[in-house]
Amino acid sequence: MSDRELRISKIQNGTVIDHVPGGEALNVLAVLGIDGTGGETVSIGMNVESDALGRKDVVKVEDRELSQDEVDVISLIAPDATINIIRDYEVIEKKRLDRPESVTGVLACPNHDCITADDEPVATTFEVLDDGVRCVYCETIIREDITDHIVR
Repeated sequence: MSDRELRISKIQNGTVIDHVPGGEALNVLAVLGIDGTGGETVSIGMNVESDALGRKDVVKVEDRELSQDEVDVISLIAPDATINIIRDYEVIEKKRLDRPESVTGVLACPNHDCITADDEPVATTFEVLDDGVRCVYCETIIREDITDHIVR
């Protein structure tokens, strides 16, 4: 297959998440809360050749533009990804991800003694570290499997 052939067809409207590290596409879908039961039209290319990454994943979600919270969490698992907003088959916006200083309300603290684990009306807030995230309330650090802690 030549570089000019598309493995996944273009979408009319929606979001393309490109330059995701190989094998992380399913984690991106988990961040977006997409498990196949919501009826979203999604195309995934996994472990496709990439000059920059060697292997990369590509996720295309039709008729959906991502919230900043979703983009922030994706940046934790795919910091070099790009987000392309598509309208009428054209890229109208392309942006690189910036790791946020913190994320609020998108991750659950694994510490059962944390104030956010009770029935208190407290949204979780995590400070973003170089190698994970830290709960600002109890200081629990999540270094691996961040996607296991996504609030759904």
